[in-house]
Amino acid sequence: MKGIRLKLMLHLYNWSSKVYANIFKWNKKAWGISKADFMTYPIGSIGHNLGLFYESKGFDVMPKLENHDVFHILTETGTEIQDEIAMQFLLLGNGKISLYLMAMIFIGGTLFPEYFGYYKKHFQKGRSLQSFHHLEFKEILHWQLTELQIALYSKNIQLNLNR
Repeated sequence: MKGIRLKLMLHLYNWSSKVYANIFKWNKKAWGISKADFMTYPIGSIGHNLGLFYESKGFDVMPKLENHDVFHILTETGTEIQDEIAMQFLLLGNGKISLYLMAMIFIGGTLFPEYFGYYKKHFQKGRSLQSFHHLEFKEILHWQLTELQIALYSKNIQLNLNR
């Protein structure tokens, strides 16, 4: 039974991410940065870590959805289907609201209720972090990933994106 649910959710996720990029991100420009280009960023930077992420997962850059991949490395959230659903719960906890997010939470939560505790943990993690879901990371790819993570987890550090 889990195999059928997984196939259905993977099909919906793959289809919907393309639709999301084309319809909901119609006015957003792709970064135009290749996997090889990401690897030229300084070691430890967001950009370099994004290159390592693509390389280790065997993923290609999905134009207009690059920010989502930064969310994965920033929050250390995996890429299995339950992790993708958990990421939506984390973003909801962080204050993001969108039709796509709500659909993923509803469908994913319905198809995989056995992960409810995992989803709840990610929702709470999103609430505990400084708001980041709205940030455009392209301009700060040279920043050290760990520095940004420390800032996100600390309510005492003001995020200044004008470095």
